[in-house]
Amino acid sequence: MQLDYTQLFIKLALGILTLIIQINLFGKTNLVPTTALDQLQNYVLGAIIGGIIYNPSITVLQFFLVLIIWTLVVFILKFSRDHNSWIRGVIDGKPVQVIKNGQVLVANCMKAGVSANELIFKLRSRGIYSVEKVKNCIFEQNGQLTIIENDEANIRFPIISDGQVNEDVLELIHKSEAWLEQEVKAAGYNGINDVFLGEYIDGQLRLTGYSK
Repeated sequence: MQLDYTQLFIKLALGILTLIIQINLFGKTNLVPTTALDQLQNYVLGAIIGGIIYNPSITVLQFFLVLIIWTLVVFILKFSRDHNSWIRGVIDGKPVQVIKNGQVLVANCMKAGVSANELIFKLRSRGIYSVEKVKNCIFEQNGQLTIIENDEANIRFPIISDGQVNEDVLELIHKSEAWLEQEVKAAGYNGINDVFLGEYIDGQLRLTGYSK
């Protein structure tokens, strides 16, 4: 069957246009995925474009509809992830605490798939040669470690992100969600959902709201 180069060009143009739209609509991290959803989005979109573009039995209209459907699916998933902590945990996974007060949490390491060699290697790459020096160590969703040493007072990850509470941070600073809710309202917000980013630095809660 002879290849229709006009149809091929139109499909390629639509695919590139869809990629540009998704990058600008959903954020600039698509080409360098930082979450599981970003990576899935790139894989599926690449498969759609690469698998359909050379198939002459699929018309340009059908190809266009598939791109629209996939863009809507990604939009729904991203919106749900940003506004629901449970869905975010399902899609992106959750950070896992692997070291607490100088003790390796073996069960959590096994759950996160972190071997002893990998853990020690990552610690050495950060200039830490003894687990006892680590106050807290979090294995992030992207495979990196967030480390707080015993002589550090500041928390290096947010207590609130995208209107969702980081319960691990609350546990780390020995505070409750009721305390956090009270502090947020005292700062002039209606609730935690109104906070885009919340940081706990030097014993002080620093908040950035969606509307401020």
